[in-house]
Amino acid sequence: MAGAEIPQRTLGKTSLRVSALTLGGHHLGNTKSEQESLRIIDEAFDGGITTFDNCWEYHLGATEVMLGKGLKGKRDKAIIMTKVCTHGRDKDLAMQMLEQSLRRLQTDHLDVWQIHGVTFYNDPDLFIRPNGAAEALTLAKKQGKVRAVGFTGHKDPRIHLAMLATNFPFDTCQFPLNPMDANFRSFERMVIPECTRRGIAMLGMKPMGGTGDMITKGALTAEECLRYAMSLPVATTIAGVDKLEVLHQNLEIARAFQPMAPAEMQALRDRVKTDAGDGHFELYKTSIKYDNPEARLAHQFPLDPKSNEVQEMISATKNTGKPYTTLPQPAK
Repeated sequence: MAGAEIPQRTLGKTSLRVSALTLGGHHLGNTKSEQESLRIIDEAFDGGITTFDNCWEYHLGATEVMLGKGLKGKRDKAIIMTKVCTHGRDKDLAMQMLEQSLRRLQTDHLDVWQIHGVTFYNDPDLFIRPNGAAEALTLAKKQGKVRAVGFTGHKDPRIHLAMLATNFPFDTCQFPLNPMDANFRSFERMVIPECTRRGIAMLGMKPMGGTGDMITKGALTAEECLRYAMSLPVATTIAGVDKLEVLHQNLEIARAFQPMAPAEMQALRDRVKTDAGDGHFELYKTSIKYDNPEARLAHQFPLDPKSNEVQEMISATKNTGKPYTTLPQPAK
């Protein structure tokens, strides 16, 4: 819509203002080249996206580097979110990761710093234990290196509820929201009410299922997915982009955004109920294919050798004769 702007929303109880559409970081590592990724960042910013999500472990840190380059000279007008990847390990490691993220992103502070990918049922206990990552979030906020803190995950809404039950003062909580989710192991039905009760800002991700299969296989349209996700009570919806045409599509939808009526949203849930029934459009909930290998290594769980990120790890160690050891190994 010519002349329209992407809506801005307040991030929960914080004073931060975020664009209703956020550019996801992971897909920046799936483009044809770094030049294309930088162009996506630039056009997203010029198109009205002020909020950018990323993560310490995406593509071995490459996407944080890209975002730092892409937002150079624009930092004061952008909201930068990234994630820490201790996966149950201690506070000191989390603080090391924070410093690495700050250097890669070319900034002296983060607007939002979140625990990445709570995936396993012991993650909440490992997070909140003495000398755990919870203490790192508190310290980083006290030092002024981060403005808001939270956690993310896409595996099981019950793990999110257990994280919230630690009663740590989270500012944000990130999880998948799309029409399929409403019918299968639903974050919308289980986590939104608890975050609302606690006054925690919600960040929706995977509005099109992460891979876009629900669109390419004809179950939904991109507009239906994005409008549905943005119509939920979230501060922002995070969408990954690996091609400029996808960015242009998302910008057009976000600029023309009008919230869906409750009846329209329910009709969409009902329409995809059969497709959603076994979770085949949301494999991040049911398989190890989308588990980050750092998380599995930290828990001493086997890796999926077909995973793109496992293949990246293998490529990074070719001809060195050394194992992949970016992080301290977990205690036996």
